[in-house]
Amino acid sequence: MRKDVYEYIVAKPKLHQFLREQPIWYRRLARRPLDIKEMEKQMRHYYKQTLPHKVEQVVQTIEMANMMMAMMKLMKDTHN
Repeated sequence: MRKDVYEYIVAKPKLHQFLREQPIWYRRLARRPLDIKEMEKQMRHYYKQTLPHKVEQVVQTIEMANMMMAMMKLMKDTHN
């Protein structure tokens, strides 16, 4: 692997962790250093850091909050 590619990866902790967890990328980047952008894309999918994943997390958080509010209201109503 080219030194500049490796330095780029080491500078980004998540990317470096992904490389350690997915060793196939060592060989792929050694052969095609320009695939670094594809590796970053795959890393975002692997760690669920894409926009759709983030939206889904927000939706789940809102649903959880709504459920907690409904439970609190139900508990309040049953005690009265």
